[in-house]
Amino acid sequence: MAFLHTLSASVAISSIRAPQSSIFVPKSSIKTHHHNPLFSTTTSDDRSFSLSTRPRKLLCQPPRGKYVREDYLVKKLSAEEIQELVKGERNVPLIIDFYATWCGPCILMAQELEMLAVEYESNAMIVKVDTDDEYEFSRDMQVRGLPTLFFISPDPSKDAIRTEGLIPIQMMHDIIDNEM
Repeated sequence: MAFLHTLSASVAISSIRAPQSSIFVPKSSIKTHHHNPLFSTTTSDDRSFSLSTRPRKLLCQPPRGKYVREDYLVKKLSAEEIQELVKGERNVPLIIDFYATWCGPCILMAQELEMLAVEYESNAMIVKVDTDDEYEFSRDMQVRGLPTLFFISPDPSKDAIRTEGLIPIQMMHDIIDNEM
């Protein structure tokens, strides 16, 4: 019975027809895909594609991409140097910044960490690790998002505090002052 009921319902629905549209669109005018020269990698004269026809003129030397200079207080360290710092004796908190040179929030965090290094000159040690240079170490430390900060207390009985993403400088102050 249920089969007959659904069959009659489908017949009734198929007998209802929508009104014919008076708009006619020829198939030749409907394009599903067309070639766009802006997205092509070659041109007709087989030279590499550029939006500009003039040669590129450099106004200044591009940055080296490290965002770490010799006179910065926050120093870039290798994985081995970081491991020695963590295992060694310290009487100040250690803050490790995992960053990448191409990461915009990491650059903003670097500015905040420099200000923090000036404020906590001898009361905290702030270092950074380039995740592109130290990929295996970053993977072992389970760094998934950038920037990632580790706050490690000089007291070995306290757990390390980990943050991901750009955090305000006041939050860093609170962690160093209250949790370390």
